[in-house]
Amino acid sequence: MPIDALVQYIENIPLIILIPHILTFLVLLIGSYTDIRTREVPDWVNFGFIGAGFGINLLFSVIYWKINFIVASIIGFGIFFILALVMFYAGQWGGGDSKILMGLGAMIGIDFFPGNFFLAWFLINALIVGALYGILWSIVSIIKNKKKFLKSLKKNLSNKKVMAIKKLILALFAILALAAILTPDNIARLILLYLAFISVITFYIWIVVKSVESACMLKYVLPRQLTEGDWIAKEIKIDGKYVTGPKDLGIEKKNIKKLIEFYKKGKVRKILIKEGIPFVPSFFIAYIITLIFGNLVFLLI
Repeated sequence: MPIDALVQYIENIPLIILIPHILTFLVLLIGSYTDIRTREVPDWVNFGFIGAGFGINLLFSVIYWKINFIVASIIGFGIFFILALVMFYAGQWGGGDSKILMGLGAMIGIDFFPGNFFLAWFLINALIVGALYGILWSIVSIIKNKKKFLKSLKKNLSNKKVMAIKKLILALFAILALAAILTPDNIARLILLYLAFISVITFYIWIVVKSVESACMLKYVLPRQLTEGDWIAKEIKIDGKYVTGPKDLGIEKKNIKKLIEFYKKGKVRKILIKEGIPFVPSFFIAYIITLIFGNLVFLLI
């Protein structure tokens, strides 16, 4: 597209669409950079994004004298808040990932009546892009930490509990495969074979994921290097009292202060934390794809 035509196209886009999308683009770009560089998105970016989303939509409601802008913003924030909360407590996203999605919901909003499905398409694209992004990140991590990964994989495969699960999975595979051979119905045979192979594949994917996590995503840091929301990989007790651990789903500032004090007293040294995959860049990619192509599923079909 020629530059003049592009400029003219952008000039014809209403401000109520252009401004939220420009701000979203910039926030996701900044968030992607900080997430890759430091494994976190600053709170001023996240909370500023949420506040700006509500503020801009409230302003549009006043200017155009239509309540649907702020209502759409509240609905978008609410839906993404619930989704982010579920993913956070499921251990799939960190606090920064969750907050930036809430901001996206508040900024773009969800208005059911005009049939604006942008955020719905974004979520579908984010699932597809996120899965591919996670696989690619894991492959790169395995290549960079090949020796540690192979050592971790060997250790996990020789674990007694894992070996017991492996025997059960292989027994399940044999039963399903035998049932598939004996059944006369072709569709039933295909379903049974699918279940047989998927059970084995899922087991080994689980082992690989555990190995990647222990070999590539765990590291020791000093208490002063901790930031709010860091995932503590191993339970910490001082003088028999619990301070923090994996069940906290991210360390709080008050516990970081405690650990720094305990470090000064020589009661604690380095802390084992889990570094998650920086998922904000996958949101940014999904956002760009949604802007350009819409729903990826429709495009692929």
